Amino acid sequence: MSIPYSSLQKVPLSYASCSIGCCPTDTLPLRLQAISEAGFSAIELSFPDILDYGAQITGSAIAPDNYTAIMPVAVEIRKLCEEHNLKIMMLQPFANFEGWVKGSVDREEAFARATGWMEIMNVVGTNLLQVGATDTPEHIINKEREAIIADLRLLSDLLAKRNYRLAYENWCWSTHAPGWKEVWDIVKAVDRPNCGLCLDTFQTAGSEWGDPTTESGLIESVSQSELRKRFEASMDELAKSVPGDKIYLLQISDAYKVSPPLEDKTISGLRARGRWSHDYRPMPYDGGYLPIEDVARAVLKTGFRGWFSMEIFDSGPQGTGKKYEMGPFAAKAMDSMQKFLKNCATD
Repeated sequence: MSIPYSSLQKVPLSYASCSIGCCPTDTLPLRLQAISEAGFSAIELSFPDILDYGAQITGSAIAPDNYTAIMPVAVEIRKLCEEHNLKIMMLQPFANFEGWVKGSVDREEAFARATGWMEIMNVVGTNLLQVGATDTPEHIINKEREAIIADLRLLSDLLAKRNYRLAYENWCWSTHAPGWKEVWDIVKAVDRPNCGLCLDTFQTAGSEWGDPTTESGLIESVSQSELRKRFEASMDELAKSVPGDKIYLLQISDAYKVSPPLEDKTISGLRARGRWSHDYRPMPYDGGYLPIEDVARAVLKTGFRGWFSMEIFDSGPQGTGKKYEMGPFAAKAMDSMQKFLKNCATD
C-alpha cells in the first residue's frame, strides 16, 4: 500500500506533557504554553504531572490515591489546556494493572486506581486511557494469558460504561508483552470494541531491533542480515494484520545507542530496556539510530491516520541530563515531526 504525503498532512499531532522540560522551573503551565506555541493541538496528560502541579498550586504533596485532592487540580489543568487551545487526548501511563492474583490487595488497589483515573478522565475531558503492558516481575503476577485477557476485558467494560476507550501499549521491557504482536494478540482476544492499541516507534523497534546492552546497540542473538529480515517481516505483518481503526495513536521517539552499553540486569526496579526508555529517547533526527520510519510506515499502511504523538525522554546520549529552553525545543520537535511525516510518505 502506498502512503501519499497528501494523506498525512492532516494527521493530528500531540505531545506528551511529561516529555518536555529539564528543570523544576519548567512548570506545567510553561510546558503547555511551549507545546501550544509550537503548533501541537493536543497533549497526552501524564498522571505524575497532575500530582506535581497539584503540589505546586497547593504547597504540599498529594498522594496518588487522594482523588478528592486530585480532582480540583485536574479542573485547573483542563482550564490551562483550554486557554492554550490544547485538547487532552489521553491520560497516561496506567501501569501494572493486569495479572494480579484474584483476592489480593494488589488487585483490589489496581481496580480502585482504575475507578479513580476514570474520574480524572471525566474531569479533564478525555475518553482515552493508555494502559502499558505490565512490567511486574512474573513471580509476583499471574502471567497466564487468560488471566491477563480477563482483567483487560473487565477494564474495557468499566471504561465502556462511560464511552471511554483503552489503548494497550507494548513496553519493550514488559513481563508478558514486549512486542506489538503480543499486545495485538491480547487485544484481539479481549474482543471489545473500545479496546485498541497504543503503538510506539521506540517500543516496537526497541523490542525487535535494538538492544541497549550490546556494543552494537542491536540484538546480537542473530546476524545483522537475519535481524533485518525478521524486522522487515514483522513490519509487513503489522501492516497486513492490524486494522487501522484498532490503532488509537502512534507515539513517536527514537533512541540513543548507549555507550558503554547498559548492564543487563534490573537496577532500581527497572530492566535495561526500561532504563533505556526512561532516559535515552530523543526526537527523530536528533541522534537516534532505530528504524522508526519503518515502524511508522507499517502503521500507516494499515490505513491509520490518527494521532501522532511526540513522547520523548531525552537526557542526552549518556542519560545524565540535557539543558534546553522549552520554546525552541518544542519548535524543534514540531519540525522533527513534520520531517518524519514527509519521510514516511512513499509517494
